[in-house]
Amino acid sequence: MLPFRSWQYRRGGWIAQDREPNLSVKIVRQPKKIALIGAPSSAAAFSLGSEKAPAALRAAGIVDRLQTAGYEVIDHGDCAPRLFADDEEHRRARNLSQIVAGLNDLKLRAELAVKSGALVLVLGGDCAQAIGLLAAARRYYHHLNLLWVDRDADLNTPASTPSGRIDGMVVAHILGKGAPELVRFWGEQPLVREPDVTLFGLERLDPLEQEYLAKSPMRHSYAGDIQFQGGTRAAQEALAHMHAEAHDFVLHVDVDVIAQEDFPPVNVPGRGGLRFEEVQLALLEFTKHKNLVGLDIAQYNPDKDPDGGGAKKLVDLLAEILAARLQAAETPATEPSGATEVSSSGSSA
Repeated sequence: MLPFRSWQYRRGGWIAQDREPNLSVKIVRQPKKIALIGAPSSAAAFSLGSEKAPAALRAAGIVDRLQTAGYEVIDHGDCAPRLFADDEEHRRARNLSQIVAGLNDLKLRAELAVKSGALVLVLGGDCAQAIGLLAAARRYYHHLNLLWVDRDADLNTPASTPSGRIDGMVVAHILGKGAPELVRFWGEQPLVREPDVTLFGLERLDPLEQEYLAKSPMRHSYAGDIQFQGGTRAAQEALAHMHAEAHDFVLHVDVDVIAQEDFPPVNVPGRGGLRFEEVQLALLEFTKHKNLVGLDIAQYNPDKDPDGGGAKKLVDLLAEILAARLQAAETPATEPSGATEVSSSGSSA
C-alpha cells in the first residue's frame, strides 16, 4: 500500500513527508474501556489557565469516578504543556508552532487509543486539541462526522479574525480553510467535510460567520432553539440529521456553551447560553450513541475556579453521561458492540 504524501512546515519552508493512508484494521469496540489523554494547552486560547485543566480534573477524581462507574481506564498520560502567549509577531494566527507541536503529541497518543477500540476521552485544554483527536481517528475511519457543541461557531480564519486566536478558527481549519500549518496537518483536505459537521448550541456569531453559515451545508442548532425543544429532543434530532446510525463521529464540548451562572470558570464567559441541565440532557444522548469514537472537553479554566467547584461539577457531569453510555451498551435491547472492519475506503461491517 503506497503512502500518502503530507506536508509539514519547518523553519525555512515546507517539507514533504510520506504517511500511511487510512488503514484496514479490525477495530474491536471495547464498551467497558476508556482511553484517557490529557492535552494541557492554552496556546490557542484567549488567556492562560486552561492548560491546567487536565491536572485539575484528575485531582477532582475523574479516573476514580469512571472506574466506579464500571470502566477500565487506560491512562495515556498528559502531553507536554503548551502555553498562551500574546505572540505579537503573528497577530493573525498566534502561537502556531506551539499549537502544531501539541497536536503532534496528542495525535500519536490518540492513534493508539483509537486503535485499541476504547472510547477516547481527551481532557483539554483549548479547542484546537480537537484537530489532534480527529486526525488520529481519521487514520482508521475514512468517513467521520464531527458534532461541535459550542457557543461559538469558530469559523474565523487568519484573514477574518478579530483576535488572531486559533480557538476562534478551529472549525474553519477542520474544513480546510486557514493557516497552512493546520489545514495540512492531516495531509488530506478537509479533515471533515462540511456536510458532516454539526454545530450545536450556537449563540455568538461574527457577521462573516453568519454569512458563511447562511451558504454552508453544515447543520447548526442555536441555543434558543435547543431551549425551546429541550436538550433531549434537540440532541436526538441532531443525531438523526447527521445520520449517526450510519457514521462514526467525534464529539467536541466547549464548556462555555453552559450559561455563565451555571458554570463560570471558562476562558470567554458571556451572558446567555444553555442551562446546565439542558447541556446535561443533550450530552446524555450524544455519549450513549454506539458510533461515538471519542470526545474532547475544552475551555475549563482552573485559574477561575479557586475552590475547585467547577472541576467537581465537570467530573460529576462526565461520570454521569459516561455511566449512562455503559448502561446503554449493557442493555439487551441495545445493538451489541462488536468487531468493526474499517477499510481504507471507509466502509465498515
